[in-house]
Amino acid sequence: MAFFFQQLGLPKIPMKEYTTDHIRNVALVGHGGSGKTSLVEAMLHTSGATTRMGRVENGSTVSDYEDEERNRKMSISTALVACEYKDHKINLLDTPGFTDFVGEVKSALQVADAAIVVIDAVAGVEVGTELVWDYCDEHNLPRFVVINKLDRENANFQKALASVQKLASDKKPIPVTLPWEEQSNFKGVIGLLSQRAWPGAGAKTEPIPDEYEEAVSAARVALEEAAAEGDDELLMRYLEGEELSPDEIEHGFKAAVLAGSCSPVLVASATEETGIDALLLGISRYFPSPAERPAVSAETFAGTELIEAKDSGPQAVFAFKTTADPFVGRLSYLRVMSGVLESDSRIHNHTRKTDERIGTLHVMRGKEQIPVKRLHAGDLGTIPKLGETVTGDSLGDKGYGMRFPEVELPETLFAVAVRPRTQADSVKMGPTLSRLCEEDLTLGYHNEAATKQTILKGMGDQHIEIALRRAESKFGTALDTSTPKVPYRETITRTGNSQYRHKKQSGGAGQFGEVHMRIEPLTEANMEPEGDAGFRFTSEVFGGSISSNYMTAIEKGVRGIMSDGAIAGFPMEKVFVAITDGKEHPVDSKPIAFEIAAREAFKQAVSAAGPVLLEPIMLIDITVPEGNMGDVMSDINGRRAHVKGMDSGRGKSVVTAEVPLAEVQHYVTDLRSITQGRGVFSLKYLRHEQVPSHLEQDVIARAKEERENT
Repeated sequence: MAFFFQQLGLPKIPMKEYTTDHIRNVALVGHGGSGKTSLVEAMLHTSGATTRMGRVENGSTVSDYEDEERNRKMSISTALVACEYKDHKINLLDTPGFTDFVGEVKSALQVADAAIVVIDAVAGVEVGTELVWDYCDEHNLPRFVVINKLDRENANFQKALASVQKLASDKKPIPVTLPWEEQSNFKGVIGLLSQRAWPGAGAKTEPIPDEYEEAVSAARVALEEAAAEGDDELLMRYLEGEELSPDEIEHGFKAAVLAGSCSPVLVASATEETGIDALLLGISRYFPSPAERPAVSAETFAGTELIEAKDSGPQAVFAFKTTADPFVGRLSYLRVMSGVLESDSRIHNHTRKTDERIGTLHVMRGKEQIPVKRLHAGDLGTIPKLGETVTGDSLGDKGYGMRFPEVELPETLFAVAVRPRTQADSVKMGPTLSRLCEEDLTLGYHNEAATKQTILKGMGDQHIEIALRRAESKFGTALDTSTPKVPYRETITRTGNSQYRHKKQSGGAGQFGEVHMRIEPLTEANMEPEGDAGFRFTSEVFGGSISSNYMTAIEKGVRGIMSDGAIAGFPMEKVFVAITDGKEHPVDSKPIAFEIAAREAFKQAVSAAGPVLLEPIMLIDITVPEGNMGDVMSDINGRRAHVKGMDSGRGKSVVTAEVPLAEVQHYVTDLRSITQGRGVFSLKYLRHEQVPSHLEQDVIARAKEERENT
């Protein structure tokens, strides 16, 4: 009907209003290529939300609507897709599978009430599966496992199930549907709870085929046991040999799912639209509504409070995602944590301490915006064109002051130096980078003073590449990249003395200034109490050989060289400078003369004071499977690392080491290659340390060459 109205050019039919008990917020997570987007497409078609199935291959899916996603045939951001099934509204959060986009996954899981972990029936559990399983554990989310793509050649349900059971033994994966095959072809699914066979899309259920009776009977024993364990009273009756009714089994099974003691395993072929009815029914029956999830902790004026998802509570909203479009403007994705949110109203942003006007609320179906009058507690929707609100903000009643914790995102690990391609791009670069980082909180940028570069940081090379494509396609800003220069620093190791006379006669008024200088390494002994730990300037001139008026110009000259570097163009640090003597001329002396003299005297003093380069030293924590430990240790030792400790547990090994930044600038790519994507690491700046002498001259030579070529 909605499609018919759109064809006639009539207004869209608004979505029915759903209260909290009839809402399900479900995140689809899994390894890239496991079929999450196709599964969403199948659920939309089966539920009647769309009139035809889209395909990832031809770029026609609802949730992969960005040009970059269609071109790459992969999800790069979380899409919010709403559908209706048996008086329930199901908000599906289709997340990316590639590890570079982990921020999108974590943001989705923060506002989801349950998760569907999608497994490829051929590959079984993969690297991305392991990661998202841990992320679901962080939020204590009930979850289904869907073994997808059972129509493919070499699909193996038993092998895929075994890999899930190995991954999630503590969550007790329990099959609730089995694959129904005829002559090795995947025909449909057999429901263990309904005890009916579900053929492909649109077909009615059938009795279980005779050849599956034994397999169904054996699988149902494990299912009934899991259901009994969900309720203490049912468990006692079950252990006493009493038979449980279908309603009791359903009740106990849902309790077990909500408690996280078991994870139902379903089978499907998304592209053939098989097993989708059973999945939608399972979502509506066994996944929690927002009201059935634990209360969320929030900071209020009165202190920490637990906020329940109910309409009668105070109005509280959390913005979990922001998109920015140069034509449409900003679109804020939000979850109503408590209370009811109305269209054409006002709300207070507690994070920004400003009021916002709400226009029309929308429910999202990919990029389609479906207008609604209100959103009840626990629901997900969007508000366009909010003035100040960004991702992570908390909004609500002005007098309540409620703030929700922001999502914990991993550190950015991959960096590139960016520069504008043209002069026009130079003007737009700053605003464009800000808007990209506003959309994706795992992106960040800053201006590195030591190297005079703009550094863009992300989760990996593909993450950065896509961000730069967005900058050009969405905001018309073309940026070129290069490997960031290491932010070296310069310092001295001993005392150095110098003097320099600047004298210039040009027919008129001349310039004259002479400066005598001593420099030393800055230590606690010669540092001012609570002074600058990187530089101290003082005058030891007696007798008026240099007027005190010129000391400001002399210090300015020294600081200029400190900033630009004396040996390789890097900022200097930990230098004590004392002006010991000098001369001035009653007519020709000027501040500029003493500034020039100070610069040249300081360069000479540095040359005599044993100058050295300092490089940043990072603390790196590497977590890898135990089987990769040897390769990782061999690799890290070749990077001038000093291993500080090693630990192991639960099949993982952790290495802690100190390593120069120059050796790990692209380590995220290297570690993925060594561990087939199973390794993760974190970096933290510790200190700057002297560069080994055999490497120092190469660094200085490269820096000199770069200066000459610019």
